Amino acid sequence: MTSDAKQMLADFFQYLEFEKRLSLHTLKSYRRDINHLLSYCAAHEIQHWQEVKSIDIRNHIAARHKQGISSKSLQRELSASRSFYTYLLKKKQFDSNPARHVKAPKQERKLPKVLDVDQITGLLESAPDSFLEIRDLAMFELFYSSGLRLSELAALNIADIDLSSKTIQVLHGKGGKQRNLPVGSKALLALNKWLNYRTDSQDSAIFTSKQGKRLSQRSIQLRLQRWGKKNGLSEHVHPHMLRHSFASHLLESSQDIRAVQELLGHSNISTTQIYTHLDFQHLAKVYDKAHPRAKKKTD
Repeated sequence: MTSDAKQMLADFFQYLEFEKRLSLHTLKSYRRDINHLLSYCAAHEIQHWQEVKSIDIRNHIAARHKQGISSKSLQRELSASRSFYTYLLKKKQFDSNPARHVKAPKQERKLPKVLDVDQITGLLESAPDSFLEIRDLAMFELFYSSGLRLSELAALNIADIDLSSKTIQVLHGKGGKQRNLPVGSKALLALNKWLNYRTDSQDSAIFTSKQGKRLSQRSIQLRLQRWGKKNGLSEHVHPHMLRHSFASHLLESSQDIRAVQELLGHSNISTTQIYTHLDFQHLAKVYDKAHPRAKKKTD
């Protein structure tokens, strides 16, 4: 790249750091993603950003895809390239964005793993053996009752829960969004039991350790893994599995995707629609087992 092209890139990163105020982690990601494009340009003797055409961006992304780079990573790389060229357009140094109409290859969407109702019942109706397990059971009930993300549960404070109205307020949702959620009767009972055991603490967190400190997300994950193993679940159980189970079971019973979207805190309904596929899988299994014309006859 020419010195002029290198200066354009340096100015872009200064803009991201000082005007956009991006975090160091995000800046590092931008640098890494654009460095991949720089490597492509070097390999194809492209000396200036002006020389990069849409076909170059497509060929670069196609080559990265052949290397086994995921669709999600490629989408991020394209986003970084688009942002760079948008910046150059804004500075009136360019008149087109070669990355604008290039799309990353679609990746097959993996369906989230869920527990069935019997597994959930076995997990949540086992009797706790200690005050720490009373706390753990309250956490797991709340995960499944309200469809919380791990980060949301870990951030909950005493002031965020209203036992009289049977609601919790999520103040630290994804993207900084807040929402109010209902709390089921089983979760309320488990929470009340834990709050009776919870020792006085300067920490405002609902869920605290023996030392009275807020539980970390990692600690919550490990406690759920331990509880799952103790109660005979063969598969690895993680907090998001309880959130997925909440969504799938609620959608299966209510068929109200908009309500489930609201409860989960999804900005886009397409994110929630994945649970309709889970529901269809369940219906397909029921059909195969129950419909007289679906069963294969054996001689």
